[in-house]
Amino acid sequence: MPRDGVSRDPAGGESSAGDPPGGAAAMERGYARSRAKSDAVRAGLEPLAPNERPKAVTIAAILAALLVVANAVVYVAGWEVQGSQPSLRGLLTYSVVLAAAAVGMWRAKYWAVLGFEMLLAITIILTAAVLLRASNWQAVVFCVAVLAVCTPLFWFLIRAMARLQMPTRTR
Repeated sequence: MPRDGVSRDPAGGESSAGDPPGGAAAMERGYARSRAKSDAVRAGLEPLAPNERPKAVTIAAILAALLVVANAVVYVAGWEVQGSQPSLRGLLTYSVVLAAAAVGMWRAKYWAVLGFEMLLAITIILTAAVLLRASNWQAVVFCVAVLAVCTPLFWFLIRAMARLQMPTRTR
């Protein structure tokens, strides 16, 4: 017992048998709990049937294709972004990446969903940063709309990615 006379429980649920807080035994128990949760989630996933595509992946593929078309329309219409027309090289690069993601996701390829998730994450982070500095209500509405579309799609694609990488069960 400490000098102040107050008995204290070990931090983090460790045993008082000498295992220091954050020790190897505590970490092993944490890893075991995490593995058990992951295994339970994996057991509940249904493998994809041949030519099946999760709904979130289909929505993401359509969104990516629509963004490619929207980029072309914006450029051809001559719209200005922050006072100047977007660079053709940047627009083409982004459009090619989106088109590749759209085709890959339509074919239910894991790499395409992972790449699109990266683009969504970047979009979410940058849009949230812009929202912090929004100076008019139109900018706020635009940012909130982008976040309202991208954030749930990002979340639903995570589970879809788990199903895409599942091995097919043979019986």
